[in-house]
Amino acid sequence: MRTRIAASAVLAIAILSGTVGCGLLAPQATTIQYDASDGVSAQVGDVAIRNAILLSEDGELANLLVTLVNTGDSAHNVHVQYEAGGEKVTHSLAVEPNSTVTLGTPGAPAITLEGIDTEPGALFPIYVQYGNEPGAELLVPVLEGGTGPYSTLTPTGAPAPKRSAEPTPAATPTH
Repeated sequence: MRTRIAASAVLAIAILSGTVGCGLLAPQATTIQYDASDGVSAQVGDVAIRNAILLSEDGELANLLVTLVNTGDSAHNVHVQYEAGGEKVTHSLAVEPNSTVTLGTPGAPAITLEGIDTEPGALFPIYVQYGNEPGAELLVPVLEGGTGPYSTLTPTGAPAPKRSAEPTPAATPTH
């Protein structure tokens, strides 16, 4: 009788080890980072760049739709730079500590890219950096914003951005 109980216990442990072992050795899908929407993401120091996309109807004028998350304890003056017409264009905005800034939505600060000469469906390089942190170049998808969920977010003849190596005035962060 003891032999049967011991054999049953060994068999139960073997079955349990086999089924639990798969879960212990396989990577959890919830720990894998990916871009869950149309945009691209990156990390620059304390600032996370989330879901960056460009919305354009004509490939010349585009609205940058992006969320910046500052997880640090100090404010950062984040620079967004791109090239248009052979010149580098830089926009800057302050991102307060432990806060989130969304750009390009109604009531939020906006960065309008002009003269980018990129068709919807292409990838457009944008460089994001602040302070002495190494920046990140993002290949941002250019989407046609005239229809669907982005129809109210396309730029409509916005003023031309300042074209210089100097940062433009900082935008007001939203919390």
